[in-house]
Amino acid sequence: MSVSTNTKSLLMAFGAAMALAACGNGADRVVSPGEGAFPPAPPTAPPPTTPPPTTPPPTTGPAANCPTGLTNIGTVANGTLRACQLPSRIVGNLVLSKLAGVAYAISGQTVVGDDMGGDAAAPVAGAQQGTLTIDPGVVLYGSAGADFVLVNRGSQMFAVGTKDQPITFTSRAGLEGGNTADSIGQWGGIILMGRAPINNCQGAVTPGSAACQALVEGANNAFYGGNAANDNSGRLSYVRVLYSGYKIAENNELQALTLAGTGNATVIDHFQSYNSSDDGIEIFGGTVNLDHIVINGADDDGLDTDTGWNGATQFGIVVQRAGGGDRGTEQSNAGGSSKTPVSTPRVANYTFVGRDGGGVGLMMNTGTNSAFYNTVVTGFSKGCIDIDDTGTNATFHSVFLSCPKAFDDDADGVAAAKFAAGTNNTANGTSTLTGVFINGANESAVPAYGNLAGAHPFFQNVSYIGAVKDANDTWYQGWTCGMPGGPAC
Repeated sequence: MSVSTNTKSLLMAFGAAMALAACGNGADRVVSPGEGAFPPAPPTAPPPTTPPPTTPPPTTGPAANCPTGLTNIGTVANGTLRACQLPSRIVGNLVLSKLAGVAYAISGQTVVGDDMGGDAAAPVAGAQQGTLTIDPGVVLYGSAGADFVLVNRGSQMFAVGTKDQPITFTSRAGLEGGNTADSIGQWGGIILMGRAPINNCQGAVTPGSAACQALVEGANNAFYGGNAANDNSGRLSYVRVLYSGYKIAENNELQALTLAGTGNATVIDHFQSYNSSDDGIEIFGGTVNLDHIVINGADDDGLDTDTGWNGATQFGIVVQRAGGGDRGTEQSNAGGSSKTPVSTPRVANYTFVGRDGGGVGLMMNTGTNSAFYNTVVTGFSKGCIDIDDTGTNATFHSVFLSCPKAFDDDADGVAAAKFAAGTNNTANGTSTLTGVFINGANESAVPAYGNLAGAHPFFQNVSYIGAVKDANDTWYQGWTCGMPGGPAC
């Protein structure tokens, strides 16, 4: 099934008329022995020569016009969908409803709200807030790498789908069909900017303060960072981002989802990145937490964290495609362990599945202080774990490795020593995963870490390692695409 088919089915109402047939009940005419015959039955009225009228099926095709505030730019998907373009600047409240025959177009840098600065208690004078609300089942698309959505500091996006009606961000090519398993980089992606602390300040200012801000990758003059750990940039739930990512210049890229200085009042759950040309998700500082994450087909890293992220993520599937992908996750602190606040990523119940020719599964460098719990890493040809740079630290508990070698570039033995210092770790296991990422006997035999909630308040205590406990654990089904046994994207 193509992306075109999937996404169009989210938008078009295909009705079918139902003919109602009346049923008559005729009684059997029985004569008992010795009784006279009953009178003849009354004649049955002949059926009408013309069947009763039925409601004709609705015609399919594009909506006649676009909602108020959006621009009608014609049709897409072979003329079946009306293309309704979002404004380049959204202030006030804009709601995108699911409408038959409508797809919403993202053109260029589409900005939600003005930058209100890094001090939540003292917003920039004259700056206007924006709120973008996207209803379940809505489909949005971009046509080129520079088409993306950016939510400025102080504004919000609420894209809340459901398991049965996820919200889909895709490319025009994906909407119209013809993409392959290696199609990537056909539009930009989503950037959520926030006012939570970061450590890569511009100028001589105090890290983590309201004045500590940085330019975000991939955008035009957009800043993130501030002093509000509990900042709220909205919510993304049951959202999938397909064929995204764009390389503007070296080390300046867009990915499916960029979280920049995003605060922990922001909700990110049941989010999928499919075939991003860069990372699946990249986090720059902030305190945001994430759960139930699917990243498949990223051309660079699955999950990339940097510049002082102090947050947690639980329940994640990261699967590389045969034709691309570097690391399962890269965790950094951008400038060494002296940069504060130090990056302290916390990862639990993830399953990382690599490919031949890719990088390592878990890469830690530049002074990050990482921790992994209940994690499965398999199939990365260069090794499962690589720890670089003085001052980089990592802890491991209930981590199961199954790679050609457990540790890459470990002549000093640092990675092996840190791994051995943890509890219930397996360095040279044999994968028994089924369906690519579902636990088998060997993974299920590893005792789960006993106090996840104590490791980070966002975590839930569970009795298993990895992202998917067994075949009955189906949290990833019904709203994702491009997964083993599921619909194509």
